[in-house]
Amino acid sequence: MPLENRLKEHRARLGINQADMGKRAGVSRQTISLIERGDYSPSVTLALKLAKICQVTVEDIFSYTEEENDE
Repeated sequence: MPLENRLKEHRARLGINQADMGKRAGVSRQTISLIERGDYSPSVTLALKLAKICQVTVEDIFSYTEEENDE
């Protein structure tokens, strides 16, 4: 998946669990888990909320890598 993230690192730095991060961001613990595993790409709004909670920029948490074509 081209969207990678460091949410787990930032959450750990804050000393909060997935449930607390979810409450702060207005989503479920499962959503935070899916994002951290790379199985779910958050909306722009949610990405901005997560960055604000972590007191970093969106780019500090999420990075996008172009997939290369094998043509």
